[in-house]
Amino acid sequence: MRPTPIARALVAVAALGLGLATPASATESTESTGNPALVRTDKGAVRGTVTQEYREFQGIPYAAPPVGPLRWASPRPAQSWHGTRAATKPGNGCAQVELHPYLHSESEDCLYLNVTTPRRTDHRRLPVLVFFHGGGFSAGSSHETLPTTLAARGDVVAVTVNYRLGALGFMAHPALDGGEAKQRSGNFGLEDQQEALRWIRRNAAAFGGDPGNVTISGQWSGGKAVCVQMTSPSAAGLFHKVITMSNPCTLHTVPRGDGSPDPEPLGLPRSRAAAEKHGLALAKDVGCADPATAAACLRAVPAMDLLKKAPFLMFTPVYGGGGVLPLDPLVAFDTGRFHKVPVLLGSNRDAYRTSDAYLELWGYPKLTPEGYVLRVRNFVGAANAERVLARYPLSAYQNIPSLAWSALATDALLSRPQSDTAALFARHVPTYAYEFADRDAPWYGDLALPSFPTGAYQDAELQYLFTTVYFAGRTFTPAQRALSNTMIDYWSRFARTGDPNGRGLPHWPSANRDAALAQVLQPGAVRPGNFRVGHSYDFWRSIDY
Repeated sequence: MRPTPIARALVAVAALGLGLATPASATESTESTGNPALVRTDKGAVRGTVTQEYREFQGIPYAAPPVGPLRWASPRPAQSWHGTRAATKPGNGCAQVELHPYLHSESEDCLYLNVTTPRRTDHRRLPVLVFFHGGGFSAGSSHETLPTTLAARGDVVAVTVNYRLGALGFMAHPALDGGEAKQRSGNFGLEDQQEALRWIRRNAAAFGGDPGNVTISGQWSGGKAVCVQMTSPSAAGLFHKVITMSNPCTLHTVPRGDGSPDPEPLGLPRSRAAAEKHGLALAKDVGCADPATAAACLRAVPAMDLLKKAPFLMFTPVYGGGGVLPLDPLVAFDTGRFHKVPVLLGSNRDAYRTSDAYLELWGYPKLTPEGYVLRVRNFVGAANAERVLARYPLSAYQNIPSLAWSALATDALLSRPQSDTAALFARHVPTYAYEFADRDAPWYGDLALPSFPTGAYQDAELQYLFTTVYFAGRTFTPAQRALSNTMIDYWSRFARTGDPNGRGLPHWPSANRDAALAQVLQPGAVRPGNFRVGHSYDFWRSIDY
């Protein structure tokens, strides 16, 4: 029984070869070729799959393989190819430790993307919706979420992207600065994402997309990637709207057990000093401690040997010292130094139920009442524990400790910062907040249910927007199918205009008018709700920890 990358991240917090050719024009539309399965990109022609509802082009290289001397190099242009390249299977996922057999990869030749369009584009310029997968910057793949229904129903060009992960994508080390690293080491995965966006700018029109109307989106760490790209100077002009799911761009401090703040919470951007400390430690662990030979030594270490010694979730984006993220993203947001584009953001009503569910599935004993009290004390400190326990008594949660803990953690770690983020963005740009709240959402297709109701758990919203391997075999009720359609309509209309509202949809008020509101997404009852009241926002603001 294996976790999804996103679920693993929550628990931690509580091929195709290339040919050679001359570049072909990417400005010719698919209709002009006379074959909807054939598209000419700037590197050569690709042949995808065509169904009655959509076209799909998989495994397209957007950059050269980052192997050998190009490990820890800024992405380089992909080579062109002669003839027509088959684009009917996804490219290699980026090397990562195994968390799910569907995603497991040991390949560094992984900088591929997938493009899905409606069956017909009719010479229109459709909005482009890009999705960055989750996985704590340590796992995941572009083909874990298939946007076929999103593209067909939403009438958008959808793109999913692989990017380097873990130490291969986010290792900072003085010996890796300069040379092949154009913007210092530490953010190669973010540079990959930006290179994919440049590829989209050059090639979107060939697939019927509008290169001047690109929305970047992501869930969990993919949502965090969206956030940090908003603060990256080198991402300027590469996107025009953003959607961040289950990862607010500002974050309240994560406490230690004694109540003091943790300076290096897992999964968050790291300062360059902290990142280089991690990089130097990993280099020593793999026998590359000598500064004079460290770069060559590290590039000679087999990828999986390197990744297996790298702490999971430790290697994340790096800020400071110039480079891709010159500022701490939190400082950039607080001071208004970010790309001013419309924002849609949200989280799940019962997100942290995923954590205890996986702990049970991994064989840990169920959380007891005594264990619940201990967690609360460790989380907020002894001085605040009684107030928090009174706010989240077991009697209010069916006397099930995991439900009480999930409500507490969701409110403190996701809902409060989401509300703060919405209010911050609303001062600058059109902002729309949501809460996914289907408490009967189908559970993962291949996993047993835990001992408690899973509710609107973390990851549940993905199956309403994408076809994913994690939910294979699940079925929707008619009301859930209607919710899925509504969410796809909201997402695609936001990608089109920067406003999710449209004919036939329940009105979604912007956070610019009332930052306390969020659109509640639940079957049969999509409507605005007071997000702050529902998640004890004022209470958590009063807790000093």
